[in-house]
Amino acid sequence: MTASIVGWAHTPFGKFDTETVESLVTRVANEAMADAGISASDVDEIVLGHFNAGFSAQDFTASLVLQADPKLRFKPATRVENACATGSAAVHQGLRAIAAGAARIVLVVGVEQMTRTPGPEIGKNLLKASYLPEDGDTVGGFAGVFGKIASSYFQKYGDQSDALALIAAKNHKNGVANPFAQMRKDFGFDFCRAESEKNPYVAGPLKRTDCSLVSDGAAALVLADAETAKGMGKSIGFRATAHAQDFLPMSKRDILQFEGCTIAWQRALEQAGVTLSDLSFVETHDCFTVAELIEYEAMGLTPKGQGARAIKEGWTLKDGKLPINPSGGLKSKGHPIGATGVSMHVMTAMQLAGQAPEGMQLKNAKLGGIFNMGGAAVANYVSVLEPLK
Repeated sequence: MTASIVGWAHTPFGKFDTETVESLVTRVANEAMADAGISASDVDEIVLGHFNAGFSAQDFTASLVLQADPKLRFKPATRVENACATGSAAVHQGLRAIAAGAARIVLVVGVEQMTRTPGPEIGKNLLKASYLPEDGDTVGGFAGVFGKIASSYFQKYGDQSDALALIAAKNHKNGVANPFAQMRKDFGFDFCRAESEKNPYVAGPLKRTDCSLVSDGAAALVLADAETAKGMGKSIGFRATAHAQDFLPMSKRDILQFEGCTIAWQRALEQAGVTLSDLSFVETHDCFTVAELIEYEAMGLTPKGQGARAIKEGWTLKDGKLPINPSGGLKSKGHPIGATGVSMHVMTAMQLAGQAPEGMQLKNAKLGGIFNMGGAAVANYVSVLEPLK
C-alpha cells in the first residue's frame, strides 16, 4: 500500500458531561499530530468521521477540526458518514487522497457524542442506520433489529445463548486492561448468561450484556505516504484495505450470511497475500454479541452455523489461535459511532507497534486485521495492518 499510520490519539470512551463534539475533536487532533511529531502546517488534508443523525445539534462539523490549530485553516476538510462504519470510511478516504497523490499527510478524526441524547431519541437516531420502510417501527431500536437477527439464527442453528455469553464475558475481561474502555469490569460467564435485574432481556434473546454501550469519545490518526513515513518515528503500514457495500433492506439478502463481510475479508486477504491464519489478531465489530458470532463465520474462521465453536473452544481468547477484540471490542470499550472505526485502527496500530497498555499487549503481534461494519452488515470495511518500523 501507499500509506502508513505514523501517529494516533484516543480519548477514553464513556459519558462526558463537560465535553462537546468540538472539544473531543480538537483534543485528539492535537494529540495525534504531537504523537506523529508533525506541525499542523504539515497536514495536507483532513477527514472527519461523524455519524451524528441527530445526536449533536451542531451539524456540518468538518471545519471543527480546524479549531485545533490556526495553521489548519484553509486545508481541505471533509466529513464522511457510513453509519457505524463511519470511522473506517474516514480512514479509507484519507488513504485514497494519498494514493491519488493529492496529499502526503492526512489527519483523520472520528467522533461522536451520544450520551446527552434522551434514551428514546437514541433508539430513533440509531434506527436511521436501518431501512426505515421495513425496520422503522422496530421495538427496541437497533437492538431490536439485531434481536430479530439473533432470533432467526437461533431458529436455524439452535439456541446460542451460551456462545453469546462467552463472547460478552471474553470482551469484558479483555477490556479490563484497556484504559480507554468505557466499562472495565470482568463480569464473567455466569452473569452474562443469566437473566437478572441487572442483566435483563433487551430484544429477542439479547440481554444487556449482549449490547454495546452508548458512548462519547474520539480517536485520530495521522496518515503519511510511504516516502514521508520513512522519516517518521513509527510506521504501521496498510497491507490491504477493502470495502464492500450491500443492500440496505435486509429483505433483499440472507441476513444470517453477512455476505458483505465475507466479500470484504476475501478481497483484503487476497490483496495482502495472506490467509486468515496468518493474522496475529483481529478487532471486529461486536455491536452485539450475535454480530461477532456471525462474523466468525463470515470471515472464514468456522463454517456457517458453527461460529460457537470458535468461542467455546477458546480460539478467539487472548491466548487462542486468533485473538478477537483484545481491546475489549465495542462491548467493553464503547461505541461512539463515528469514532469506532478510527479507534479500531488505533488499537490495532498500538498492538503492532508494541505500545498497547500492559495486560492488553499481545506477544509478537505481526499482522492485525480490522472489520468495521455499518448497519446490519451493509457497510463492510476490512483493513490489514503490519509494522514497518
